Amino acid sequence: MDPGGAGPRPFPQTDIHKAAGLREFAEARDWLTIYYLPPYAPDLNPVEGIWSLLRRGWLSNVAFSTPDHLIQRIRHGLRHIQYRSHLIDGCLAETGLTIRPG
Repeated sequence: MDPGGAGPRPFPQTDIHKAAGLREFAEARDWLTIYYLPPYAPDLNPVEGIWSLLRRGWLSNVAFSTPDHLIQRIRHGLRHIQYRSHLIDGCLAETGLTIRPG
């Protein structure tokens, strides 16, 4: 969170992000504005699109036998998504965000 950073900082609505210390920190810095997101905001958060792909694909209709089984399926799905840029582009498009090459 430096003043030369990339604009406003959105935070999900969790208790830690509403703590008095963070509020005081932000109020002491005129360059910092915090916008609180709704608890579930798929139209603002591309990660929600990734989770949606996982839930509809690799995590659907599976009775996970162990936590490791769940982790293995998540990793498999994320690897699949990682190498298919059109899926990631679709998740970004839902939010209106774009990737700017560095």
